[in-house]
Amino acid sequence: MSTLQTLDRGLRALEVVAESPAGISVADLARELEVHRAICYRIVATLEDHRLVARTADGRIRPASGLAALASKFEPHFHRNALPLLQDLANRTSATAFLSAAEGGECVVVMVAEPEGTVLTVGYRVGSRHPLTRGAAGIAILAARPQQPGEPAAVRQARRDGYSVTRGQLERGAVGLAAGIRAGGLERSVGVVAIDGLDTGLAAREVVAAARRIGQLLAG
Repeated sequence: MSTLQTLDRGLRALEVVAESPAGISVADLARELEVHRAICYRIVATLEDHRLVARTADGRIRPASGLAALASKFEPHFHRNALPLLQDLANRTSATAFLSAAEGGECVVVMVAEPEGTVLTVGYRVGSRHPLTRGAAGIAILAARPQQPGEPAAVRQARRDGYSVTRGQLERGAVGLAAGIRAGGLERSVGVVAIDGLDTGLAAREVVAAARRIGQLLAG
């Protein structure tokens, strides 16, 4: 079945913009799409008309409110399908499982599941936020991005391992382990946290597997 080239380019442009946290110039976007700059301007103008992208004062292109509106319609369906996976992760690791999202320079908890039949768990509140550079969840998100000059050693280590492990960074005695997810232009991470006693070998296997399954949900 043939595809519509213009629509394909527009959707690809959205993916590139969403994967550029600092925004992207029209010239760079045109190179990514392998199109003439004049065509790229028309694509950007169309996306602007639908409030899917916007331009900063210096002319760089960034995601706009229309994308958030679309995402808000997708989120309830995603949460309904992702929650059983998160609950299964919590039960398998006997630790509190969580899903986090990047929001600017912060990591925000968007979903939590506690293990069933466990007396003591780490309380992790939906809406909690912390810098991306602290805690396993944020570091895992950074590690899923392309390598950047001068990035922290913990990010480089997480990229090599496929997951991040932190101890006591957000709460004394807490051990967190998370893996990053990049799918559908979204930046997320899934992980677990416990007070000591976390089997990190088991947790790493289960978290990476859960990240893969949740990534498939995000990618549709």
